[in-house]
Amino acid sequence: MTRFIAELGSNHNRDAERIEQLLRASALSGADAAKVQVFRIEDLFAPAALEARPELRARAAWEFPTELLAETAATARRFGLEFGATPFGLWAIAELEPRVDFFKIASYEILWHELISECSSTGLPLIISTGMATIDEIDSAVAAAEAAGVTQLTLLHCVSGYPTPPEQCNLSAIQTLRDRYGCKVGWSDHSVNSDVVERAVSRWQASDIEVHVDLNGDGFEAGEHNWTFAQLAGVVTRCSREGVASVARQEMDGTGQKRPMPAEESDIDWRADASDGLRPLLATRQSLVD
Repeated sequence: MTRFIAELGSNHNRDAERIEQLLRASALSGADAAKVQVFRIEDLFAPAALEARPELRARAAWEFPTELLAETAATARRFGLEFGATPFGLWAIAELEPRVDFFKIASYEILWHELISECSSTGLPLIISTGMATIDEIDSAVAAAEAAGVTQLTLLHCVSGYPTPPEQCNLSAIQTLRDRYGCKVGWSDHSVNSDVVERAVSRWQASDIEVHVDLNGDGFEAGEHNWTFAQLAGVVTRCSREGVASVARQEMDGTGQKRPMPAEESDIDWRADASDGLRPLLATRQSLVD
């Protein structure tokens, strides 16, 4: 059975009441789990990036208040949801470990093996999202997780385009990753297309589906990549029907070769660097100050 994960992202708006509304709506829409992102802007972007693009500092308003973690975890479980989180700094792992049911590594952090290793060593299940990554980069990330003793690994095929055109989803890469690594493989969606999700489940047996959710389009992370709860409920219902037929949209399947898609190429150089976990890559930072 496919697990649906509602990604709250930064649409919590740092408000406890809104978080409860998001979690309640996630559960009522049929989600099985909910997830938050925990970061501090100063250890998300390198000083050179913040200097060159001061507008990035405004994202400090998007930070999840860590003082709400215990309450959020309890509320999620009260609604019957698993609770997970994406840490964007090593400090966040200790904050999250007593609260969460699983960790997730974001696509932007896949090169930062220290983060992967620290999450893996907790013994909690680990999800790694693979947007923008080459197969060699995924090989290295999986090796880092395994070397640190990961107990339960799930990969998410992902295209980090916001939104992602259906013809660039390359859904057959789900099977490519499953064959190569022998673990569960799901789909992290940015297409906001029910046909894409249904095909990922019915044709490619995605173990997990992750979607970004928002209330009324007024979240801090508002954008075309967010699903409404009505859309989420509809696709969960479609995918849960016994014997559901695969959507006949083969252009979504792609070649199965795991490689960056055009919709995400502009973000590749803005991933976290392996040396310090800060964005963007070292070479890109240098170009910002030249």
